[in-house]
Amino acid sequence: MTTKSAAAAARATVYGYPRQGPARELKKAIEGYWKGHVDADTLRATAAGLRRANWHELADAGIGEVPTGDFSFYDHVLDSTVMVGAIPERHRPAVEADALDGYFAMARGTQDVAPLEMTKWFDTNYHYLVPELGPGTVFTADSTKQVAELEEALALGLPARPVLVGPVTYLLLAKPAPGVAADFEPLALLDRLLPVYAEVLADLREAGAEWVQLDEPALVQDRTPAELNAARRAYRDLGALTDRPKMLLASYFDRLGDALPVLAGAPVEGLAPDFTEAAAANLDALAAIGGLPGKRLVAGVVNGRNIWVDDLEKSLATLGTLLGLAGRVDVAASCSLLHVPVDAALERDIDPQILRWLAFARQKTAEIATLARALTQGTDTISAQLAANRADLASRTTSALTHDPHVRARAAAVTEADARRAQPYAERAAAQRGSLGLPLLPTTTIGSFPQTAELRTARAGLRAGRIDGAAYEERVRAEIQEVISFQEKVGIDVLVHGEPERNDMVQHFAEQLTGYLATQHGWVQSYGTRYVRPPILAGDISRPEPMTVRWTTYAQSLTGRPVKGMLTGPVTMLAWSFVRDDQPLADTARQVALALRDEVNDLEAAGTSVIQVDEPALRETLPLRAADRPAYLAWATEAFRLTTSGVRPDTQVHTHMCYAEFGDIVQAIDDLDADVVSLEAARSHMQVARELAAHGYPREAGPGVYDIHSPRVPGVDEAAALLRKGLEAIPAERLWVNPDCGLKTRGWPETRASLENLVAAARTVRGELSAS
Repeated sequence: MTTKSAAAAARATVYGYPRQGPARELKKAIEGYWKGHVDADTLRATAAGLRRANWHELADAGIGEVPTGDFSFYDHVLDSTVMVGAIPERHRPAVEADALDGYFAMARGTQDVAPLEMTKWFDTNYHYLVPELGPGTVFTADSTKQVAELEEALALGLPARPVLVGPVTYLLLAKPAPGVAADFEPLALLDRLLPVYAEVLADLREAGAEWVQLDEPALVQDRTPAELNAARRAYRDLGALTDRPKMLLASYFDRLGDALPVLAGAPVEGLAPDFTEAAAANLDALAAIGGLPGKRLVAGVVNGRNIWVDDLEKSLATLGTLLGLAGRVDVAASCSLLHVPVDAALERDIDPQILRWLAFARQKTAEIATLARALTQGTDTISAQLAANRADLASRTTSALTHDPHVRARAAAVTEADARRAQPYAERAAAQRGSLGLPLLPTTTIGSFPQTAELRTARAGLRAGRIDGAAYEERVRAEIQEVISFQEKVGIDVLVHGEPERNDMVQHFAEQLTGYLATQHGWVQSYGTRYVRPPILAGDISRPEPMTVRWTTYAQSLTGRPVKGMLTGPVTMLAWSFVRDDQPLADTARQVALALRDEVNDLEAAGTSVIQVDEPALRETLPLRAADRPAYLAWATEAFRLTTSGVRPDTQVHTHMCYAEFGDIVQAIDDLDADVVSLEAARSHMQVARELAAHGYPREAGPGVYDIHSPRVPGVDEAAALLRKGLEAIPAERLWVNPDCGLKTRGWPETRASLENLVAAARTVRGELSAS
C-alpha cells in the first residue's frame, strides 16, 4: 500500500487520554482532598501515578508520541486560565494564598466567592470553566504545570508532545468578566495574549519539547472574516518566533471550512484535522488547496467520541489518499480520548458477541497503532486484524438487536399531528391554573435530591447480594418519605420524589428500554469529579413496561401537593449515550420518543398532573455549523413534542435545560411547546431570562436562582436579587422559582439551607409584588 519513504514517516499518536484512572482514582483523591481526608502531596502523587500509567499504557500499545498537559485536576480550560495568568480578581487572594485551593475555588466557588461560569465544551457533554476577561485583563505566563508534565514524560524516555488550548480558541471561549460591558469582545486581547504564549512555547522548548500541539477547535464553527484574520495573524506571529518548538495546529468535531487555508498557510510545521464522518469535507478541502507539501499531517481518522470499532479499511482508504497530500502522515483519533471510557475489556456483563462492536480508549489506541503499522509496513502485515474487523462489522449489521420490525413500523406510522398538543397554550394555561391552584412565583426543584450514604450503601448491598430487593425498596421508600416531608415543611409548591431509585438520569431509563446496553466501568468525565456512565444505544428502542409510575404515585400518595413525574427527554437520551451510528439520529430519536410517550401517558393515567421531560442536551447537540442546524432542530423538537403531546390540556408539561448557551436555541425552546421551562441562570446572572424576553417567549419559565454545582449556600437576599432581575424580563404570572439543576451531587445540609433560602426569597418578592 505504501512506499518505504512514506511508511517511515508514519507514527501513531493521540491528543489526550481519560484522566480518571481505571477505577476513578483521581475522583476519589480529589474528593478526599476537599473533605480533608487526603493531603495535597498525596493528591499530587496520585495524579503523577495516573499520568505515568497512562503514558506507559499508550507507549506499550504502540503510540509513538504521547500527549502531555492534557491531564487536569478539574478542567483543561481552567488550566489554560492559570497558564496565562487570567485569574479573576475575586479569586486572586485565594490563589496567592494556596495555588491548589485557589484553583478549586475558581472551579467550585466558596461560601463567599462565586466560581467561574461553566458551560459545555462545543457539542460534547464535557463542561469547561469559562474564562472571564475584560479590557483591564493583564496576562502573565505561568508554564509550571505544562513544563513539569512534559519533564515527567521525557524522564520516562518517552517522546512527548505538550498539548495547549490555542490562543484564538481560548479567547473565543471567554466571556466578558462581571462588570464589563456585554459587548466587549475578548478576541480584542489577542495582541496582549500572544507574547504570553510565546513565553510558554520558549519554556517548553527549553524543557525539551520537539513539538507542541495547539488546539483550535473553535475554528470549526462559523467564523467571521475578522476572526479568521485573527487566527491568521496569531499563527503568523507565533510561527515567526525563533525560540519555539515545532507547532502542530489541531482541530476537531467538524469541518474547518474557511479556516482550513488559514491554518494550512500558517508558518508552522504541522496540521491535525478531523477526518471522521462529521468532518469528511476536510479531505476534499485539503486536496483542493494543494495539501501540505513538506509539512506533517496528523490524520484524525479514528473517531474519538464514539465507542464503535473503527472501519479499518475505510480509514486506510482515507490515509492512502492523504499520503499524497503531505510531507509526512501520522495517525490519530479525531479528538482527545477524554470523551470515551478507558477499557471495554473490563465489561464482563455485555454479551461477547456485542462486545466485539465496542472500542473504548484502550481499544482505540490499538486501532490507531494498527493503522500506523499498515502505513509503515503495508496492509499485509495487519491482514488478521482486517479480517477480524470485517467480521465484527458484519456481526453488528446482521444482528437482531439492531432491527426490530415492530419498532420500525410504529416509527414509520407517526404523523405530524402526533407531535402537536391538541389545544393552544392559552387554553392549556387556563386549565392548569384551575386544576393546580399555584401561587404567584411558584417554587419547585428540578428533580433529584441528595443521595444519602444510607441509600448508596443499600444500593451497593443489593448489587453485592448482602440485602434483598425488599430491603432495598424499603430504603427507597424511606428516602422518598424524607424528601416529600422536607419539601412540605419548607413550603415548596410543586414537589418531586427525589429520584432515590435512580443511579443516573439517562442510565436509569436505558436499563429499562430494549436496545440499550449498560456498562459497569464505562465512566466518562462530565466536569470536575463528576463522572457518568453513558449507556450504549445499540439497537431499536421500545419500552416493555412502565418505568417511573410506581415511585411517582407512591410519592403522590404522601402529599396533597402536586408531585412531578420526572423523565429524561429523547434528545438527551441520545446525547448522553453512545449512540448507534448505523442509522440517522432522527430515526433513533423518534424510536426513543415513542417509548417515552408511552411512559408520559401512563403517568397521566395514574394521576400525575405535572410531568417534566428534561432536555439539558438540546443545545449541547446543536451542530457546530449554522447550515446544519435547521435539520437537527426540526427532528429534535419534533421528538420532544412526540413524547409529550398525548396528554390532556390540564396536564402541565415542564422541561429543563442547564449549562449551555441558550441564546442560540431560544426559537427551538419555543418550538418545544412545553408549558414551563426551567433553565440554568445563576452563574450567568439571568442572561437566559433576558434572551427569552428578547425573543418574546410566551410561556412560563424558571431561570435558576441557586447554583447547585457549587457547595456555597446562596443567601435569601442573593436569591431575591436574582428573582428581581428575572422579573425585569419575565412577568410575575409566568415566572417560576427553582434551582439551576438537580441536587443529586449536593449534601443534605447545604440543600436544606439553600432551599429554605430559595422559598424565603420567593415569599419576600411575592410580598413586594402584592404591596406594589
